[in-house]
Amino acid sequence: MRRKIYYMFHSGKNSHVTYYLKAYIRQAIPAVFYRMRLQRELKKFDTYPEEEREALQKRLDYYCKLTPESPIDRPLWEQTAISISQQPKMKRKKMYYIDIMEYARYFDPSLRWVYQWGDITERQPLPSLLKSRPLGDNDNSVLLKLIKVRHFLFVNDKKPWRQKRDIAIFRGDLGDQKPNREVFMHRWFGHPMIDAAATNSLPGHPEWLKPKLTIGEHLDYKFIMSLEGNDVASNLKWVMSSNSIAVMPRPTCETWFMEGTLIPNYHYIEVKPDFSDLEERLRYYLAHPDEAEAIIRHAHEHVAMFKDQKREKLLSLMVLNKYFQITNP
Repeated sequence: MRRKIYYMFHSGKNSHVTYYLKAYIRQAIPAVFYRMRLQRELKKFDTYPEEEREALQKRLDYYCKLTPESPIDRPLWEQTAISISQQPKMKRKKMYYIDIMEYARYFDPSLRWVYQWGDITERQPLPSLLKSRPLGDNDNSVLLKLIKVRHFLFVNDKKPWRQKRDIAIFRGDLGDQKPNREVFMHRWFGHPMIDAAATNSLPGHPEWLKPKLTIGEHLDYKFIMSLEGNDVASNLKWVMSSNSIAVMPRPTCETWFMEGTLIPNYHYIEVKPDFSDLEERLRYYLAHPDEAEAIIRHAHEHVAMFKDQKREKLLSLMVLNKYFQITNP
């Protein structure tokens, strides 16, 4: 019980109280105020230097791969799409509603969309707004920055990599939709170079269960396992903002963080999907600390793209604007 109370107040995660307070303040402002400001907000794109405009445009086209020539099954669209004003509030998935309406309020409420909430890893038959999508054939999957309070967390890690423990750490849920994590635990639980444990009970393996660690406690380790769950590895953002190194197989899906653009052994340490080479990869970077610290620098460069809140707001509006222009002729 003492450990649970400590974790509650020291987890290092974003405050849900602050998140909901800001959301309720936004919702108290009439939507017409936001709609009057849309064009003014979009024109801010022109105020950026050319190099930054090119970077923003590249991200826009990555998140929304739709073009005016994209094939859309119009009969299916007419059956499926609903207007912004008809969007259910999704009481059990409140954050999905809050995060998309933060930007949808800037648009005509009669505009129609297909909004899929949850951990989406399947190809979409219609242009759809999503939190996550599979890598590969995903042109209909349009990414938005959703569930921000949980997924977009960055840390200020002051401990240098060389002063951390020469061990990889893993703490995470196991379950039917996370077979890769169970494979990892079977292979590496109890190994002296890998502190691996589950944070939920799993039948047949009570020895795997250990209490959750705070983010600060994770940062004592040189290597942090970032293993996909229902979709992406939710800890990857804060790990890549730290002075520890993310260790993982190549991603199979992505979110607004653009996991599909990450370069193996440049932004993170890549291991095989069965984790058979994990010890070998850890020992290599322990013996080559300069290469390890280069990965940390490259990871920080990627994270820096997502820290400017004004640019993030502009991009979110640009993605929705492009989506509506193509899907609502």
